[in-house]
Amino acid sequence: MTPAQLFARIKKGGAPATLLLLGPEAYQRSRIKRELAAAVPEGAMSDHDLTQVTLAEVLDDARSLSLFAPERLIWVTNAEAALPKGRAAAEEESEAEAGGSAASGPGAVAAYAGDPTPATMLVFEASRYDFEGDDKRRLERVAKFYSAIADVVELRRPAPHEARREAEALAAQAGVPLDADSLDLLVEALGADLARIAVEIEKLSLYGGGRKVGVDDIAALVPDARASSIFALVNALGRRDRTRALEILDTLTREGEYLPLALAFLSTQFRLALAAREAGLKSAGQIQGHFTRLGIPMWGSRAEQVYQTAAKFGRPQLERAMTLIFETDRGLRDARPDDRVVMEQFILKLVG
Repeated sequence: MTPAQLFARIKKGGAPATLLLLGPEAYQRSRIKRELAAAVPEGAMSDHDLTQVTLAEVLDDARSLSLFAPERLIWVTNAEAALPKGRAAAEEESEAEAGGSAASGPGAVAAYAGDPTPATMLVFEASRYDFEGDDKRRLERVAKFYSAIADVVELRRPAPHEARREAEALAAQAGVPLDADSLDLLVEALGADLARIAVEIEKLSLYGGGRKVGVDDIAALVPDARASSIFALVNALGRRDRTRALEILDTLTREGEYLPLALAFLSTQFRLALAAREAGLKSAGQIQGHFTRLGIPMWGSRAEQVYQTAAKFGRPQLERAMTLIFETDRGLRDARPDDRVVMEQFILKLVG
């Protein structure tokens, strides 16, 4: 299930007796913990770490009835640590078919899940592995070990448009007025990491004092927000503002920014603008709908940026821009006196 489905279930008073949280997304995991903790009396929550205690000890604790709290929450981190390693891992499948280890294998989890302690919630958190790449197989193995737990929440990293929507809600909740450009910058600079976005919005709420927070404020306060200048460079080139583009390049250079990264963002912007022109898209709304249907994350302000770039540059100019980006990328890879010189030549050729 998704975190939203779990929250709806908790709201109706139907929190599961056993729960497995799979995936690395920290923000939603923290929300789930807060929601479940709020459903039990104060002091009725226990934390266990399976790198410090055994699975058998955790299950024994879950089976113990409390004399002081009518309801309990047992939160178990590093659930991956219970999986067998080495030779034991090779024998895991046959053990599982035979019922597993009576004390610490999948069979022990199945035995508890089949007859959980009343008024006790047992939550296993497996956050080490992701759903993509080499981690996928490891995550599947974790899911198999805990397969007796029927309620599983997948904590996937949010797509940029999902992170932006959540960031907008967090900013409104915190009373932080953010314009579209500042919101885009915040999401992009923090890699759509909701946990970090939530922390930075809290900082901005203390800093802003209710006034409107702009791009410069985010650049000053948010870690990694030097990338803000990259997005400002994209916008300046999209407006064909040569003076502003060179000023931003100077800022990037003084801050020690990795200029090939700036070029990569520019490449994305111009490729999207060229695709929008080739598709005959005439407005930001059409651009947003078109790319969303193709599965490309696209929110309103981002679509507006692409539209402005497509409006400022004709198709031949966009094609020329892609050629210049290719040449500039090659120049940045070659032996050269200075990355800045290469980028200045690119800007002058593009908007001259």
